[in-house]
Amino acid sequence: MLLATAMSPLQIWVRGRRWWYLFPPSSNPPPLTPAMMIGYMANNVLPLRAGEVVRIYVVARRWSAAGAPERIHPFWTTLATLVVERVLDSLAVVLILAILVLLVQVPRFLEMAALVVLAIDLVGIAVLVALAAAPDACVRLVARLVGRWPSLHRRLLNIFQTFVHGLDGIRAPSHAAPLVAWTAAVWLAPALAAWTMLLALDLHLPFIAGWAVLAFVGLGISIPSAPGYVGVFHAAAVLAVGLFGVSHSAAVGYALLFHASQILPVTLLGWLYLLREQVSLTEATHAPAQRPS
Repeated sequence: MLLATAMSPLQIWVRGRRWWYLFPPSSNPPPLTPAMMIGYMANNVLPLRAGEVVRIYVVARRWSAAGAPERIHPFWTTLATLVVERVLDSLAVVLILAILVLLVQVPRFLEMAALVVLAIDLVGIAVLVALAAAPDACVRLVARLVGRWPSLHRRLLNIFQTFVHGLDGIRAPSHAAPLVAWTAAVWLAPALAAWTMLLALDLHLPFIAGWAVLAFVGLGISIPSAPGYVGVFHAAAVLAVGLFGVSHSAAVGYALLFHASQILPVTLLGWLYLLREQVSLTEATHAPAQRPS
C-alpha cells in the first residue's frame, strides 16, 4: 500500500519530465513538476478539470517572470503543449483498451466509448498536423474568416503563430526517443500502483488487471466531472477488477483505497507548491491570457 501511494507523486514527476520534451527545443521552460503538482491538486478540488487551466497559468507566470525567449508567448506555447499531451494520453488509453479487448471480455459500451475517443483523437491529430504542416494555408483561412476586422485579425494571427511554434517540440527529431520513453513510463507507473494496491488487499490478479484499472479509469475521467473524479473513478475501477472475478464489495473497497492513495499525496504536495508560488486558485482560474506581443 505504501508503494502504491508513493507511485502517485512519482508519476506526476514522470509526467513533468515528458512535458518538458513537448516544448520547443531551446525554449528553456521553467521547472514543470511544481506546475504539474499544482494542476493535479486543482483537479482534485475543483470541478471540470480546472487544474489544466491552473497549470498553464503557473507555467506562463513563472516563464514570464524569468524572461521567455523571442517567439515564445508563455501562455499560448504552454497551451499548445497541453493539447498535444491530452492527445497522446487519449491515444494511449485507446491502445491499452485495444490490447485488453484481445485478452479479456471488455463490456461493449466501453468498446464504443473507446471508438468515440479514438475518433476525437484522430480529428485532433488531423488539426495539429494541418497547423504544423501547412501553417500558410491556415493563415489564409484565418484572414478569410476575420479579415474584415483588422484588430481581431492581427490578434488571432499572433495567437496562431505562437501556438504553432509551441508545436515544435513534438516535431523535433531529438525529442522523439525521450517522448516515447517517458510516455511509456507515464503509463507504467500508475499501472504498477493499481496492481500493487490489488496485492495489498490480497487480490492476487495478473499485472494485466492493473492495466485494466488504468484504462477504464483513464477513459472514465477523460470527460470533465466532479472534483477528484469522485464517483467516476470508483465506478471505473470497480468495473475493471470485476472482469477478473473480484466480488462487488471487494471491488468497492479496492476502488476507495486506490483512489485515496492516488489523490491525497498529490493534493497535499500540490497545496505546498501552491503556497510556495504565492498564488491562489481563484487567481489562477480567472486570470486571462495575455495578448501576444
